[in-house]
Amino acid sequence: MPFLTTDDDVKLHYEEVGSGTPIVFVHEFAGDLKSWEPQLRYFSRRHRCIAFNARGYPPSDVPTDAARYSQSRARDDIRAVLDGLGIVKAHVCGLSMGGYATLHFGLQYPERCLSILVAGAGYGSERDQREKFRAEATVIAGKLDTDGIGPFAEIYAHGPTRVQFEAKDPRGFAEFKAELAKHSAKGAALTQLGVQRERPSIYDLEDKIAAMRVPALIVTGDEDWPCLQPNVFIKRTCPTAALLVLPNSGHAVNIEEPAAFNAALADLIAQAEAGRWPVRDPRAMVTSITGVTK
Repeated sequence: MPFLTTDDDVKLHYEEVGSGTPIVFVHEFAGDLKSWEPQLRYFSRRHRCIAFNARGYPPSDVPTDAARYSQSRARDDIRAVLDGLGIVKAHVCGLSMGGYATLHFGLQYPERCLSILVAGAGYGSERDQREKFRAEATVIAGKLDTDGIGPFAEIYAHGPTRVQFEAKDPRGFAEFKAELAKHSAKGAALTQLGVQRERPSIYDLEDKIAAMRVPALIVTGDEDWPCLQPNVFIKRTCPTAALLVLPNSGHAVNIEEPAAFNAALADLIAQAEAGRWPVRDPRAMVTSITGVTK
């Protein structure tokens, strides 16, 4: 079982398959590297694909100090994966918690990115939802500490942006929920407190997002309500960001709609590698609605 070590001495478990230009996949809070199986099977035909378990997700280490979980740590753990595997630049693809880490990675280390796909990122960003989100993260951590991972998974898997997956693909949803129930309750609780609760709002990153020039695809389901407006904001703010909204879809779009997700990622990679990913034409950002003002 392969591991690599971060700069703060945390061992991360990873898997890799295939050869070619590298793609690194970064999982969500309710997933782990197995969540990327539909992508690993598809993209390993032409690419070197790497997925890893975040800190707090066995068999990766589960540090017991809450201070070792943060948004900056999640970002830098992506860098540790690249460094540990001798990869200079990669396409980086993340969902939700992993999408946030991917966005922050693109902002902090653009020279390490061939492209980024940021999916399902935005929870807790809306100004009127910040404290509610932070309070819910505290409640989640408390339930994990008192009830354990099994009862928590039963509730969390049926959240308002997960039921779409259950209705659409009962078999896939059952597998997702069963895997969630195997996670470390302690690692999940500390992730909620250190990473989820304390991360900045996407709106707080406006200046950095506006300056980013990494080819970026922002993906969300149209029923992933907490992500819709923050994702439109990223699209409007970053000149190299494209926005894809998948219809009748919830949060975990890579497993809920794997064919559409894979096609979108493949197109991003092809255009980025060809040097054809567009930068928004300044003429598209004028204040006029039609361009005719006189």
